[in-house]
Amino acid sequence: MNPEEIIHAYENGERDLQPLLEKMGWESWLGVAELGIVMDSDIVEFLEDKLTPAESKVLDLVKKRVAGELDLDSIEEALKVARSPETRDLALEGRLRMERGLVHFENGQTEDARDDLTWAETRLKSVAKASRDHDISLLNKAAFHLSIEEPMMALHVHGEISRNAGHANETIAISRIQAARIHLAFGHIFDAARCAFNAHAHAMIAKQIELAVESGAIFVEISSGFISEEADKFADQVVESKPLSAGESPPILQVHPDDIYGVLEWCVENTHEGYSGEERPDLRALVMLAKRLNRAELFADLLSSPQEVDDALLAALCASLSEGKSAEIWTERVTEIMTLKEI
Repeated sequence: MNPEEIIHAYENGERDLQPLLEKMGWESWLGVAELGIVMDSDIVEFLEDKLTPAESKVLDLVKKRVAGELDLDSIEEALKVARSPETRDLALEGRLRMERGLVHFENGQTEDARDDLTWAETRLKSVAKASRDHDISLLNKAAFHLSIEEPMMALHVHGEISRNAGHANETIAISRIQAARIHLAFGHIFDAARCAFNAHAHAMIAKQIELAVESGAIFVEISSGFISEEADKFADQVVESKPLSAGESPPILQVHPDDIYGVLEWCVENTHEGYSGEERPDLRALVMLAKRLNRAELFADLLSSPQEVDDALLAALCASLSEGKSAEIWTERVTEIMTLKEI
C-alpha cells in the first residue's frame, strides 16, 4: 500500500480511507494530501479537515511551491503555527526549517541554508527518525554539501542513512546511487560498485523500476572491467564489507560474471517497453554495456526493428553492433532520423 493507491481508491469512489492509511502505517493524512496536489486530485479538499493547523499550513506551502510562489514570509508564518503552544508540532517545525533552508539556498544564502538544513535534520532525527521527512532532510542535506563542493561531507550524510535503521527503501536507493557516484569520483572502485549494487537492490524492493535500471546499469558499468570467475557472490561481499581502519587497504573489486550478467539482463527486461522516442538514454546505456560485454543477443529484437527507433544515437549504436546488410540498414536509419529532424 502506498499513498498513490489511496488516491486511486478515492477517485474510484472509495470514501472510507482510514483503513488504507493504517495499512500503509501512516498516522497523518498530510503526505497523501501532498501527493494529491501533485496528481491534481480532488482528494486534497476531502482531506483538508483531517489535518491539524500546522499540517494545513505545510499543505499551503506545498501548493505555493508547486505554483512557484513559495517565499520566506510564508514559511515564517507556518513556523509560528508549528511553534505555538496550542498548535505545536516538533516534527513539522523541523520540516519547515528544512523548507526555509532550501529557499535560503535558492537565494544564494549558503550559510543560512547550512544552518537550517543541519538544524532540521537534527530535530527530525530526534523526534521522527527514519520518517519520510527525516529521509528527505538527509537527502537534501547531502545534496547541499555536494552542490557547494563538499563531497566528503555529502558522503558522510549518506552514510547516516543506514540500511538497518528503518529508512524507506526508496530513500536508501537514492542515497546509495549518489554515494556510488561520489566514491567513483574519488577512485573508490569497490565502494562505488557496492553502493550501486545496494541501490539496485533497494530500488527493486521499492518497485522504483527506473531507479533500479539506472543503478543497475551503473553497477554493471563499474564492474565490467573487474570480472573474475573466482569471485564470491557480490551480495556476500557486500554483507562482509566493513569500514576500513587507519592504514588498511581498500578491497580489490572482483565480480563474478553471473552477477554482472544477471543485473544487466534484469535491466534490459525491465526498461521502458518499446524502442520509440527521440531520446532513449536508458536503451543507449544498456546497449553500450551489452556491446562492451559481448552480449548483443540481449537486444536481438531491437536490432531487427530499425523502423521503431527514433533516437539517432541509439540507431548509431545498433549500427555498430550489426554487420553486413543489417549494418547498412541501421546506417540508413540514422540518416533518415537526422533528415527528419532537420525538416
